Formats: sequence, structure tokens, C-alpha cells
Amino acid sequence: MAAIAMATTTPLMGSAAKSNKSSLQLQQRFRFRLSLKSPVGTRTRTRTRALFGVQANQTPKDKGPPPFLFDRFQGVIDQLFHHRIIRLGGPVEDDVANILVSQLLYLDALDPSKDIVMYINSPGGSVTAGMAIFDTMKHIRADVSTVCVGLAASMAAFILSAGTKGKRFSLPNARIMIHQPLGGTQGSQSDMEIQCNEVLHHRAVLSGYLAYNTGQPLEKIIEDTDRDFFMSAKEAKEYGIVDDVITNPLKSLQPQTISN
Repeated sequence: MAAIAMATTTPLMGSAAKSNKSSLQLQQRFRFRLSLKSPVGTRTRTRTRALFGVQANQTPKDKGPPPFLFDRFQGVIDQLFHHRIIRLGGPVEDDVANILVSQLLYLDALDPSKDIVMYINSPGGSVTAGMAIFDTMKHIRADVSTVCVGLAASMAAFILSAGTKGKRFSLPNARIMIHQPLGGTQGSQSDMEIQCNEVLHHRAVLSGYLAYNTGQPLEKIIEDTDRDFFMSAKEAKEYGIVDDVITNPLKSLQPQTISN
């Protein structure tokens, strides 16, 4: 009898287990659907993070801009380039210089009779990278109009002054700063002497060009660049780094469209 009773109860226990298992599966599916529909669901948050380029272990402070913003920004740069407008933004480095050099050469080859407008907002940087931009500006046939927005310091101020005379501008609240080249070295005495001579060479070359660009005496340039020398847009105009301060762009800048 005991054996019969166990035989009859065992199927009942199996069916109950199956019923409980299927019930748990339904609950899990229901919760999964809720998480998809709910704006605060785990799966929804994961998809949002992926869309905005945020990893799961990142905090809101670490999230970057949406990818489509980069496409829009690139589209703006392309449209400006189409109107022969290029920009020097950020530190003057080799990569930045290579891009500007290629843009200058391309626009000059496309139409050397039209001006190229270069907007500058930079704290300066490498002297050799800046000289690559400067030499290319003088090498091409097209006139290069320089415009300071925000800040043009150190090598950026030198490039600002190197624009075609009569076509160098600044916005009213921009700041311009000039100083002597900065450098540091270590090693043997002979190595440090070589580097010091290189810094002196750069200072002599930059001071000579800056005196020519501004019309100031070389002695005054050397004296003023001995320390950081800050100027407002109006003072930079009086100094000779820029030719005019833009208050109405329609009267100063005339962007030109690339001809097909």
C-alpha cells in the first residue's frame, strides 16, 4: 500500500513542480517586458548609455557628447572650408600645423585670386610648428586674412601678425599676448648649451619678423617680449599686430565661395 501511495503521489509532485516552473517563467517574462516599457528599466538605461557613448561603469560626469554631434561639427567645418574659412583652435602642434598647411595649399591651388580667412583662438605652442604655418602663409599666392577670437598668445600672436597687411583683424574682446620663446633642457653642459643656442636663435628670428610685421623697432620688440606682454584688441591695433577691430563683420570680412 505504501508503495502504491508513493507511486500515486509522485506524479502529483512532478506536475506541481512543472506548474511552479512555468509560473516563474511567466513572471520573469512579465518583468522583462516591464523593463522594456519602463523608462527607468535596466535594459532601457543600457541602450541609452550605448546611444550616448557611455559605458555601464561610467558616471554622468564621464559621458561624452552624442556621436551625431561630431558629424554636425564636421559638417560645420566643411561648410566654413567651402567659404575659404579655416581655423587655428587650441595649442599650436605638429598635427594642427599639418592640417592648416594642407588646407592653405589646397585653397591656394584651387583659386589663388581669392582670400583665405584664418580664425585664431590659441594659447600658442611649438615654435617649429608655428613656423611651418607661417612659411606656408608666405609661400602661397593667395592673401591670408587673420582674425583673433578669444585669445592669440605666444606663437598664435605671431601667426596673427603674419597675415596679409591690411587684412589682420581682432574681435573687440579678444586678448593678444607676446613673449620670448620658452624652453627647458637637461643633460650634459654641451647638450644644454646647444639647446640654449637654439632658443636664442628662435628668439632672434621671431623678434625680427615681429618687428617687420608690426612696424615696431627691434629693440622695443625685444624689451616687450622679455616678459608676458598682454594687449587688448585696441592696443594690439595700436601696436601693429592687427589692422582693425571688427565691430561690423559686413564691413570688414567678405567670405568668398569656392568656385567650381
